[in-house]
Amino acid sequence: MEWIILLVIAVAVIGYMVGMAFYQKKYLKTLTEEEFKAGYRKAQLIDVREPDEFKKGHILGARNIPLSQMRQRLKEVRNDQPVYLYCESGFRSARAAQFLKKKKYGQLHHLQGGFKKWTGRVKNS
Repeated sequence: MEWIILLVIAVAVIGYMVGMAFYQKKYLKTLTEEEFKAGYRKAQLIDVREPDEFKKGHILGARNIPLSQMRQRLKEVRNDQPVYLYCESGFRSARAAQFLKKKKYGQLHHLQGGFKKWTGRVKNS
């Protein structure tokens, strides 16, 4: 009986994750590095990693607004311009996009694979 309960929970979790992935594609565009490079200079480039991660290296021109501070610093993000987000792997930037979508932001993009896959120019603080 216990394994049936665990199976039901596992199926529900997987179903939720698949559903969220499809929903996310409606408001968040995942960009390859080339696509990201082509557009981020005309947009707000936001690194949602924590300040210590940002200081170790970040994409040139990025502003650091950590996911943990996004709610308090929302006024720093304009809703009339495209928003390009990235984090270390893409998980936090997707969560930041989800939050921004709830706050009626549009034109949301994030870097596929995150900063760890970035091969472009980097600035160290």
